Amino acid sequence: MHQGMVRPYKAGMPVICIGNLVAGGSGKTPVSLAIMQLVKDNMLAEHPCFLSRGYGGKAKGYFLVNRESHTADDTGDEPLLLAEKAPVIIAPDRRDGARYAESNNFDLVVMDDGLQNPGLYKDIRFVVIDGATGFGNGKCLPAGPLREPLAAGLRNADAFIVIGKDCCQIQSTLPKGKPIFFAHLNVPESWISDKKIPYIAFCGLAHPDKFQTTLVEAGLNIVGWIPYPDHYRFTARDLQCMSEKAKRSDARLITTEKDAVRIPQEFRRAIPLDILPVEIQWEDGQALVSFLKDTTGTL
Repeated sequence: MHQGMVRPYKAGMPVICIGNLVAGGSGKTPVSLAIMQLVKDNMLAEHPCFLSRGYGGKAKGYFLVNRESHTADDTGDEPLLLAEKAPVIIAPDRRDGARYAESNNFDLVVMDDGLQNPGLYKDIRFVVIDGATGFGNGKCLPAGPLREPLAAGLRNADAFIVIGKDCCQIQSTLPKGKPIFFAHLNVPESWISDKKIPYIAFCGLAHPDKFQTTLVEAGLNIVGWIPYPDHYRFTARDLQCMSEKAKRSDARLITTEKDAVRIPQEFRRAIPLDILPVEIQWEDGQALVSFLKDTTGTL
């Protein structure tokens, strides 16, 4: 159905949407986690939650994620990451998810993705942009990476979040008068204890080279590299082969937080596997907090 034909549902609480204009990873999930942390740290809500459609999950209907019983097969990978920070509602129909949030007394929603979904009114529509790749060739799928025409996407956004160095002169293409917030995706310095440890890295991301770059910039000793397709479901054979390769190289395996939730716990306990944490560092977090307060009315 065309977006213009849909009357969006207005929830009885602020809805903050974290989306992007391109297909593939631009940093939405780390930004969603960071926004939720700002909400909690600054007491912008007493009982906030995430809302996700649960891409890749097999469970039906709408429900609250249970970290003890749900797996990535049930919910998709992102919701399990989000659930470490706050409750997560899975709802393919975002309107159902918002109503469920209302009935469970949540008072603010952070949507991970859903920018192009017209069913739910968003009080703030953030567009997350990767500073290294920008909007690609500026064309829509399949000729380019855009999910929708660039002009429309920029016009409908309320604010922009640029992750990393602006290598594509993105700032000059964005509409005047709309807030732009800059941030960096960092590995916590406290996590890196020994940069001499040899690692074989693997991931299943839309842009696996970003993970490789992060590892190199963190100064880790990467002796092997195994990329998989985005949202890849690791088989027992995959995991066994990687484990044997690591043993032959006297190395440890390392992967992303997003990939780790798709690996069975028994495998994670059985082999030397490290999970690289990343966090969003805002250039001006206080300006973002002020924008959140002013726009959602949470003063």
